[in-house]
Amino acid sequence: MILWYGRYGFWVCFNFLLLLLASSVISSQQIVESLPGYKGKLPFKLETGYVGVGELEELQLFYYFIESERDPVRDPLLLWLTGGPGCSAFSGLVYEIGPLNYDYDAFNGSLPSLVANEFSWTKIANIIFLDAPVGTGFSYSKSQEGYYTSDTESSQAIYQFLRKWLVDHPKFKNNPLYVAGDSYSGMIVPTVTVEIAKGNKAKHRPYMNLQGYMLGNPVTDLHNDENSRVEYFYRVGLISSELYQQAREDCRGEYIAPNISNVDCMDVIQQIAECTLKVCDAQILEPKCSFASPKPQGLKWGPKFFHDPPIDIVSSSEESPNNWCRNANYVLSYIWANDEDVQNALHVRNDTIMDWKRCNKSLAYSYNMLSTVFYHKELIMNGYRALVYSGDHDMLIPYTGTVHWIHTLNLTTVDEWRPWFVEGQVAGFTVKYAHNIGDGLVFATVKGAGHTAPEYKPKECFAMVDRWLSYYLM
Repeated sequence: MILWYGRYGFWVCFNFLLLLLASSVISSQQIVESLPGYKGKLPFKLETGYVGVGELEELQLFYYFIESERDPVRDPLLLWLTGGPGCSAFSGLVYEIGPLNYDYDAFNGSLPSLVANEFSWTKIANIIFLDAPVGTGFSYSKSQEGYYTSDTESSQAIYQFLRKWLVDHPKFKNNPLYVAGDSYSGMIVPTVTVEIAKGNKAKHRPYMNLQGYMLGNPVTDLHNDENSRVEYFYRVGLISSELYQQAREDCRGEYIAPNISNVDCMDVIQQIAECTLKVCDAQILEPKCSFASPKPQGLKWGPKFFHDPPIDIVSSSEESPNNWCRNANYVLSYIWANDEDVQNALHVRNDTIMDWKRCNKSLAYSYNMLSTVFYHKELIMNGYRALVYSGDHDMLIPYTGTVHWIHTLNLTTVDEWRPWFVEGQVAGFTVKYAHNIGDGLVFATVKGAGHTAPEYKPKECFAMVDRWLSYYLM
């Protein structure tokens, strides 16, 4: 092409540069029709790709997009963010809400087999599973500096990703949009949702048909979520009523950062720690991995929301039904995702990820947000819908803390606490809150589920989400 600089030459050159810039934001995308470990052609439409974000697109965010198996034109569009931070979206796809599960019974140490998940949320929604923040899953940075990120920076990058993805997928721009995730995504999902709402108000393009957000077992307030564990221990019978009352009196409600000079409080916290240390924190009824047991450190467990065992320990041991722990299931994802044929099938760029991890604990990440409660209030007050659910056997992020921060929103209760049912059985309990406008917030417990709920109770969680997206009562 020849550019001239006559009367209109500058504008021709300028528009040409804009065209080049616009083309550079289009994601690389590939349709995946088959995957190693799955027999035959995939029964759903899977697309993988990268979207570059940042000033120079130095952050290359990898995604899996699965079209709704029901009606992709009308069904909602979900952006799914797995927690951690640093846990791959593939974990959410294969262990929680996606259309594939591993065949654990058939696993013999070779490449794991994949089977269909009959309770996949892709039966009712289009879902983007995003590896974020950078350094998670197959997402990478072109520069070393790009790997340094934080709650706020990651949220901005995710917002940029979604804008660019919708530019590249215009047929989904009118679908009802929900931002969803679990665990530590409780800090990121509300932040991204607020960014989308602000962008719509500022008339950013493309306009997004934002309807609300969903959160499971969410980290919401770093201090209060942990502090609520003591009440949870009491409610589920892990500590006695006498010990709980003594803790309330001696510690005055502060169990995470008590005054160390308060000897009585420190003593009672140590007693509570001894009672609960060897209870599986992700699901209190399941066995705790012996190699994952930390030394007693009071009640300050820290952000280990997904704690994988060392892969060499699990893969070299002979697991029996008596000493099985759920973390052993996660080993299959390491074997599968690090396979060269798998990465080729997913169209992962060569030499970008040397060692795929389900949860990357070596992120250069700054936890610069302490609470997102105020974002929840802002969104509800502006008419956006919210579904918050908790596995009631999760003691990492107990439902007690979630109930407490929801109460601080001062919403009106429009449907009192009651059971909800799946196939005639109690699946959990729910309560609905509203503000002057919009559909408000629904909170639900999932009976018997841990951290996070869909992994433990897929049928019940599928029914819950299907009803909520359809505006049905739980």
